[in-house]
Amino acid sequence: MFPRLPGQARLTPLASAAASVVLVLALCSCQTTATSDITGSLGEQGEASASADPRRDVELYRDRYRANPKDPELVLQYGKALRATGERSQAVAVLEQASISNPGNKALLAAYGRALADNGNFEMAFDVLSRAHSPDDPDWRILSAQGAVLDQLGRYDEARQYYASALKIAPDDPTVLSNLGLSYLLSKDLAKSEETLRRAYGHANSDPRVRMNLAVVVGLQGRAAEAESIVKAGLPAADAAASVADLKGLLSRKDKVRAEAEKIPVSAPAIKEARMSDAGHGE
Repeated sequence: MFPRLPGQARLTPLASAAASVVLVLALCSCQTTATSDITGSLGEQGEASASADPRRDVELYRDRYRANPKDPELVLQYGKALRATGERSQAVAVLEQASISNPGNKALLAAYGRALADNGNFEMAFDVLSRAHSPDDPDWRILSAQGAVLDQLGRYDEARQYYASALKIAPDDPTVLSNLGLSYLLSKDLAKSEETLRRAYGHANSDPRVRMNLAVVVGLQGRAAEAESIVKAGLPAADAAASVADLKGLLSRKDKVRAEAEKIPVSAPAIKEARMSDAGHGE
């Protein structure tokens, strides 16, 4: 979905489609739907709700929030539940108000920054995440989230500096490696993307969604059978079929992208608008 930029090799529409779709998905927090946080790139993989019914969580936390809107921990849980159900604007509003009331609460600032990124407010998200991070006590999850936001802004080299800092704290963490792999994908270096995603996928603690990212990159290089074998590996038949269908769905977006690419001027705002539009269609 990205127009050609000066000094960059041109990807096929297929590659552009998956680059757009995969990173947009990586910025979502929900872990219970097909358009969920593929890589945990916002650094909440271990924190996000694993409830089988996130909408029930929203109702539960909404009632508690109304009774006690100044409880920071309650706000955090409510914000996560809202993000998990796709109520992104509401999550931003709730977390923004809590951050104003608790300006020194780093956890609230981090959650607010992630919610802003979910909602497509990337520049503001980066600023808020920067306020949530202390150089004296660095948090690799926030560094990785900042990298993901910079990638959405097309600032790939800067993003990789943040990933490098995160990896110094959490060596070979699969979520950071997956983010780095997606960064290479967005900058159209498929070979480095595949190499990095294979490192992430080979980690004992890698998230299953890293598998899909790797399969997409392999599929972009014309190795469809290998890509399908990656997403099916070790899964029951029904789950394997569903994963293959998801993969084909991502890769089949090339037709939509080919048509839209002709209409997009070469400018940074247009790139962001294209990503935002794609995110809306993908969910």
